[in-house]
Amino acid sequence: MFKRSRRGKAFTVIAAAGALSVTLAACGGSDDSGSGDSGSDDAATEETTEEVVEEETTEDAGGDSGGTVAVSLITKDSTNPFFVAMQEGARQSAEELGVDLTVGSSQEEGDDQGQIDLIENAIAQGQDGILITPMSVNVNDAISRAREAGLYVIALDTPTDPPDVVDITFATDNCLAGEAIGQWAAGALNGEDAVIAELVIFDDRVVSVDYCRANGFLIGMGIDVPVLEDMNSPAESGSYTTGAGGNYEIACLEATGANEEGGRSGMENCLAANPDINVVYTINEPTAFGAAVALEAAGKTIGEDVIIVSVDGGLAGVQAVQDGTIQATSQQYPLLMASLGVEAIKTIADGGPAPENTSANGEFFDTGVVLCTDDPQDTVTAAPQESSQYCIDNAWG
Repeated sequence: MFKRSRRGKAFTVIAAAGALSVTLAACGGSDDSGSGDSGSDDAATEETTEEVVEEETTEDAGGDSGGTVAVSLITKDSTNPFFVAMQEGARQSAEELGVDLTVGSSQEEGDDQGQIDLIENAIAQGQDGILITPMSVNVNDAISRAREAGLYVIALDTPTDPPDVVDITFATDNCLAGEAIGQWAAGALNGEDAVIAELVIFDDRVVSVDYCRANGFLIGMGIDVPVLEDMNSPAESGSYTTGAGGNYEIACLEATGANEEGGRSGMENCLAANPDINVVYTINEPTAFGAAVALEAAGKTIGEDVIIVSVDGGLAGVQAVQDGTIQATSQQYPLLMASLGVEAIKTIADGGPAPENTSANGEFFDTGVVLCTDDPQDTVTAAPQESSQYCIDNAWG
């Protein structure tokens, strides 16, 4: 059925493209969560690169600000390869620019308080700015306090809700990334009925990266989504219209925590509800890996009985496209997000211009997306399609 055919002005789009080429050249090719992402009582983790930076750069640090520029990077966790790559990109940029960088993270997806504590630490230390992958709307008040204290706050990867909670967002267009894999899935189906499993991050809170990717996927398939922010708003069954079109049924919407174990257990629940699932959307590639384990245990042949689509584009994820575990994934660039974020705060602290939005809708700074697949479909218009080898060569992680 699904046979694979091997076949500020200082921060303009041009600057982003140049930085992207440098970033990709530096990366041999890890994973969402983006989105890549234990109800723990432990404190959030935090470290500082101040000593390393001061050893390497001293005379130029600070510029017009009269001292060394200090920035905090706050991610959702420090285990997801997506955020590990983001931390690496920030550290590299900080060392090059003479910025004192403090790196911290929540313990896991859902640990809002961990991020709030780290934001408060940055305020107390009088830092110049914060880069954050915001956990949820629950951290909005803390971000607002940071801005009121004079810190410049940039969201990375995950826009805040509403977007103007931060000064600016550097991110992939997650809606477009979802739309691309939805368009691909509809093309691969070629008119066959779609029995869809959606493996998302949460079912108890509203997170933009979650609804934008999931509902973007459905929109890409040509399924009506009445409320973008509500993953339960699409009808459970009806018709999809992209490509040849056909009938669809949403068999399940399972929260996974955006990790491999959650993907496996979520997929098991979905198969128990409907063993005929033939299209699996996953929030990120670790979730896809777990789903694949459950599908194979159920006797499904991935790529023939069922297709898996995802988002992130880490090295392990695009290698999985090449070996057939994932049929298509949207690749994004976390190192670029973080490195440009550090550069932006340094520029502002030194008296330079703030970055400007570059996305089509004018709401964020777009760091780009590519659809990785070895079975390109004519139905895909939301992003350029590239081979798995191209994406491996340009992967992070």
